Amino acid sequence: MTACAIEPSADPGSDDPPRAGCSIAAEGAYAARLARSGDSWYPERWTLDGPEPYAVPLPGNQPEEPGTEVQPMGDGRVLVHRTAAGRHLFSLLYPTGPCTGELPLGAIECPADTTRLRLLPPAPGGERAYALAVGPRSTVLWQVAGGAFGPERVAEVPGRCSGGAWLDRTGRILAVDRETGGRTKAVVVDLERDGEVSPLLQIAADSDDRILLADPDSGLVLIRSDAPSPGRGRLGWGVLGSTLPVRFPECLRLTDCVVTPFAIQPGQALTPERCAVALRVDGAFGSWVGVWRPAEREVRHLPAPEGWLAGAGLWTADGELRLPCATPQSPCAVARLAPDTGGGRAGDAEDSAPHETDGSAASDGPGEPDGPDTSAAPAPAPPRPVPLQQAPLARRVTK
Repeated sequence: MTACAIEPSADPGSDDPPRAGCSIAAEGAYAARLARSGDSWYPERWTLDGPEPYAVPLPGNQPEEPGTEVQPMGDGRVLVHRTAAGRHLFSLLYPTGPCTGELPLGAIECPADTTRLRLLPPAPGGERAYALAVGPRSTVLWQVAGGAFGPERVAEVPGRCSGGAWLDRTGRILAVDRETGGRTKAVVVDLERDGEVSPLLQIAADSDDRILLADPDSGLVLIRSDAPSPGRGRLGWGVLGSTLPVRFPECLRLTDCVVTPFAIQPGQALTPERCAVALRVDGAFGSWVGVWRPAEREVRHLPAPEGWLAGAGLWTADGELRLPCATPQSPCAVARLAPDTGGGRAGDAEDSAPHETDGSAASDGPGEPDGPDTSAAPAPAPPRPVPLQQAPLARRVTK
């Protein structure tokens, strides 16, 4: 069976990030993707934590549609999201000798005015999976795997939500981008408080502020906002739990390219400015890899390895970047890069120009605390994240 990679598209004028070539579990042990044999698509599971990566095809009774979503679970099963006649169907696939076993989880019937339902990034722990159903005025958060009775409605969030980033290691605190009143702001959804919503990212009143990626170990977050350049989003970074303002380094502005962060180096609890960040760069001549650290003033551009499943990869704590690749000669491989980015000086990050605004949201400093109460929740709940650029970041989500 010959497999080839999906080739996601990237639109420089779109706010949605380009689709990654595969989905990797939060702990990095498994990955899943749609592979193709001729004109037929089928799910494929990759095992990444052994001596050598290997793939297991999981074809069902009929070929999959190109838009079918797949996601690896922590136990090696693969979650599949299919659509049929307006219904969203969820199943877990697993190998059973030469065949594929399938455990149906149930279906979600969305109202006709629901624009889309899509899976969120893999949740920490790998036992649960979630999806967002976006309607014209509100968004429903569903737990589609790991529940006792099939898909379970978790919360309804006013506004149209997109994106999704986990801010802790327990799968409790979720950040999403919420559009209300024509503006998009990142908010926090607390899954253990019945989906309670609180602000997270508010740079300016009239800016669109989105969260792209977060690392629970260091608190480093990558964001996109048009606050410094109205009408055009720019990449910036901040730290949950510190007094650093959001900053927008000039080196992350690449003309005529779409730059999407896809992996942050874990295990850097006290030095977020030294975390290596992997970037997918899409330009007129294809896609390649960028590596950047907040403590540096430049992006290192690296050619993409042959067959890279663009936008997919993970860092090890010691700074090795692992990129899944698939070619006809090597249908399951991982390129291991140890880019010599240097440690840099922590102070170098302060040379990146911060965004300046009028009023209490000025990013030269943390601003006056005019947001929600920043006190810790009663035990055993973790401290709540407070809005970046709105209040002193004196607390951080627990790991």
